[in-house]
Amino acid sequence: MRIVRPIIRALFSGIFLAFLLQSPVLADSDFFENGWSLQKDASSLRFQSVKNLTIVESSGFAEFSGTIDETGAASIRIFLDSIDTKIDLRNVRMRFLFFETFEFPEAVITATIDPSGLADLPKLKRIILPLTFNLGLHGVSKTLQAEVAVIYLSDDQIAVSSTAPISVAASDFGLDGGIRKLEEAASVAIIPSATVSFDFVFSRNPDTEDGQRLASTETASPQQGAAGTALEPEGDFDQEACKGRFEILSRTDNIYFASGSARLGARSAPLLNSLADIISRCPGLVIEVGGHTDSDGSESANLRLSERRAASVKQYLVTKDIPEDRIRSVGYGESRPITPNTTADGKRRNRRIEFVVVE
Repeated sequence: MRIVRPIIRALFSGIFLAFLLQSPVLADSDFFENGWSLQKDASSLRFQSVKNLTIVESSGFAEFSGTIDETGAASIRIFLDSIDTKIDLRNVRMRFLFFETFEFPEAVITATIDPSGLADLPKLKRIILPLTFNLGLHGVSKTLQAEVAVIYLSDDQIAVSSTAPISVAASDFGLDGGIRKLEEAASVAIIPSATVSFDFVFSRNPDTEDGQRLASTETASPQQGAAGTALEPEGDFDQEACKGRFEILSRTDNIYFASGSARLGARSAPLLNSLADIISRCPGLVIEVGGHTDSDGSESANLRLSERRAASVKQYLVTKDIPEDRIRSVGYGESRPITPNTTADGKRRNRRIEFVVVE
């Protein structure tokens, strides 16, 4: 017995040690080793909005990328041009009227995840964590909070999901004007907030062949990610798609002139560049650029100003290789207001450039 007991103890200790070595337990410092990359094809990002009080619309994004580095710093970049509402012109309205993607092409979510809170994840398989994160959207950055579920899939793969929809108010990100534009364009009433939910899958970055760690990197630069990701027909648009786009672009209110001047402001360039791309994809159509003013000043002066402003827009488009004979510039002065000129906001809305297919 004196010999048997030590042998049994040794065998038991060996078995227990082997069990420990085989168990998927990761030290805090190792949990994010090598960094992690988001697997877009296995992930989803959705939001819901409500119009006319009872109609719920669910939309998502086709393009986003993300990483978690070795310290637990997480970053998700959402390319807003990839908005997917399942309807072409609704996508265009969301891009140009709400998100204004020509100026703000992406939203960025950043957070820091404490690896110590995930030490028991391989054993528990699922852990609920409170998460403080930062959302950068439409030129505004806000700190928000949510609860997320982290699910263990393997030593090299985890899933991170929202446990409940996250409410995001339009007013927090300067999107009130976008809500108004959408309401006018679609003749609906929209609740000025949305709820967001997500299911993200992350995989650990592998070592390179020489044993060096592969750094966690973004999959696209802001310029690359924003370009070419819009969900729309390839090649030329049909006439209906062209007319719908020009009607939407007429509502953007993102062409700028100094007071009393026909000189285009620099902030006008992103929208006009997008407009030039759309015109180039509507071959054979002639577009009217119409200038409009408020009622301040004399009628004759307003007419001349509207003509010069429309001509400035036409000239800009010509510099972007749009044939001059495909664009007509016309000034209407104060003769076609879309709202009374009794308030500052009404006057601002009447000072506009509109685009119409005339042939």
